[in-house]
Amino acid sequence: MSPLTGRRLQRLAWHLLCCAPALWLFYLAVIDGLGPNPAEALLRSLGDWSIRFLCLALAVTPLRTWLGWRWLAGYRRMLGLYVFFYASLHWLAYVVFDMGADWSAIIQDIPARPFILVGTLAWLILLVLAVSSIPALIRRLGGKRWQTLHKAVYAGAVLVMLHFWWMRAGKNNFTDVWVYGLLLAGLLLARLVYWFRR
Repeated sequence: MSPLTGRRLQRLAWHLLCCAPALWLFYLAVIDGLGPNPAEALLRSLGDWSIRFLCLALAVTPLRTWLGWRWLAGYRRMLGLYVFFYASLHWLAYVVFDMGADWSAIIQDIPARPFILVGTLAWLILLVLAVSSIPALIRRLGGKRWQTLHKAVYAGAVLVMLHFWWMRAGKNNFTDVWVYGLLLAGLLLARLVYWFRR
């Protein structure tokens, strides 16, 4: 068993930080601290954390390029996998709490509600990106093809924001949509500038 070096401790600290929101939500669920509608609170919170981690993952390249924080590059894949982790918990909460794990009802519900369809498409993109991030598959794809495939994260980000906007439109609550929408738009623009300057 290899000793815990400084780099390993650093990565462990990052993992603990990334898992902290899920652990906190689990704790609140256990102590009945999610409010009068715990299922909806859990569903929304997991969705919010998916978007937050998406913003963090997309911020790596601009921060690394413009501020010279090259060390961040080593955590981009980890952050991307946590985007998938929280998005999967969000989708699982929909399956279990919203639909009672009734798969025939789920299959009918996805195309019937556009914001669910768009969210599911975004999750499928994240699934492909997560599976292709397995080290053996990265080697098999090769660096260039892997990077080209992972540009699909931007399509996923657009679908995530469309899903979020549609969901909040039903409740006429757009404050968070504007905040995350502007943040993601800024990160996508920063990435475009990076591509054109290369």
